[in-house]
Amino acid sequence: MARSSWKMFVLLMALLVSLATGACRIRQTEEGKMPDVDVKTEGGKMPEYDVDAADVDVKTEKREVTVPKVEVHMPGDKADDKGEEDKPPQP
Repeated sequence: MARSSWKMFVLLMALLVSLATGACRIRQTEEGKMPDVDVKTEGGKMPEYDVDAADVDVKTEKREVTVPKVEVHMPGDKADDKGEEDKPPQP
């Protein structure tokens, strides 16, 4: 069954291609010609800019920051090292 549908598909595609290529006729009626181009160049000039940039003074200083300890207990995890049982997270 699959082989016959494959043959039908190929025949249909061949028919469509033959109709598409035979549906119109193209004839050249005049020769093409490249345009005449004459390039003349002169020296260019880059634009000039006067820029007054802001003065930026960057300093560093050492600071100590206390970071809180965060513990996450997921539901279904086994009891941790302290022997605590699994408890649902408190809102």
